[in-house]
Amino acid sequence: MFIHAVPDNRGKKDGYYCSLVESRRTNGVSKHNTVLSFGFIPADRLPYLKAAFNRGDPEAILEREKRSQVSRKEKCSHES
Repeated sequence: MFIHAVPDNRGKKDGYYCSLVESRRTNGVSKHNTVLSFGFIPADRLPYLKAAFNRGDPEAILEREKRSQVSRKEKCSHES
């Protein structure tokens, strides 16, 4: 299972619409099944959600997600 995060493209909201998704293979074809929909999640809370539901060490996942979020913000500020 993993968190599927779709960026909000309406207005100037800084966040994502998130859902918990189960991935499985049927006859060699990958299928995704939505288990739970979380709705709108602010961008600063997304790393915590991913750390809570993804497989592995939650602290390591949280640190990795925070670093990637900072690098995305820096990339966007350089493009503007």
